[in-house]
Amino acid sequence: MKFLEKITCWQRNFFRKRRFSMHNATDNSEEWYIHISPSRIMSGLVAFVLLLFILILALMAYTPVLEFLPGYRTEADRTRESLMRNIIRLDSMEQMMKDMMTYNENIALIMDNKTPVSVTPATSDSTRLDKTLVLPSKGDSILRREMEGNGPYSLAANDHAIRRKMRETLGMTVPAEGVISRKFDIKAGHYGISITATPGDRITAIDNGTVIQSLWTPDQGYIIMLQHGGNLISVYKNLSRSLVEKGQSVRNGEQIGCNLEQQPEEQQPKYFEFELWVNGKPADPEEYILF
Repeated sequence: MKFLEKITCWQRNFFRKRRFSMHNATDNSEEWYIHISPSRIMSGLVAFVLLLFILILALMAYTPVLEFLPGYRTEADRTRESLMRNIIRLDSMEQMMKDMMTYNENIALIMDNKTPVSVTPATSDSTRLDKTLVLPSKGDSILRREMEGNGPYSLAANDHAIRRKMRETLGMTVPAEGVISRKFDIKAGHYGISITATPGDRITAIDNGTVIQSLWTPDQGYIIMLQHGGNLISVYKNLSRSLVEKGQSVRNGEQIGCNLEQQPEEQQPKYFEFELWVNGKPADPEEYILF
């Protein structure tokens, strides 16, 4: 009971009004007075602190007052520069991923003897790409036949001596030990060479590169594609086993698979097929590798 009485008394004193006045020191007359209570003083202090907090928050949010604080401007500049670098890096990574996807699609189209895709950047500030098929015209087809043939304008005829000198300095490794049973013939649709290798023999990478494709097909067994420097792609077909995965890095002479073994029920022998693509076009492997 005494505890409750103390609480009740404290509440009465907390809300009880007091008279606060000012007297004249000469004649002791009252000049001004006001009635206050502890509750009113507490409410005033809370309202003042809340108003001060809102005012400071508004100044910080809507005025450049923080720029004048020592050390804040340097930290703000660092944060802003870091944010801009991250945005640029993210945009570059997105653009690189789209370019890689388009490049892989073009390689797949080239391998299927289809027309590649031309990538045209959009006119806006976005990184969206407009992909349209490039349809060859009659003049382009005639020029392509002249450039790929053995005529006076043939690139192969003009670069034959240069490529033979180049293959000695490239230092590429032979993919498989054996005899070439069928040579490169682009007119016959044979974009590589066929090598008669020992069944189950090791197949090695011709140079340092990255695996961009490793898959199995019912007709040609395992197929491996490697991306090398200088926009060079090597293709290995008719493998019985693949020892690499997509995205894996390989070194010159490293084993990537095994040659396909001849099955008893198969009448026609299957040879190891090797192709070389330079700048998206098939090239004669014998002009780059000393077999």
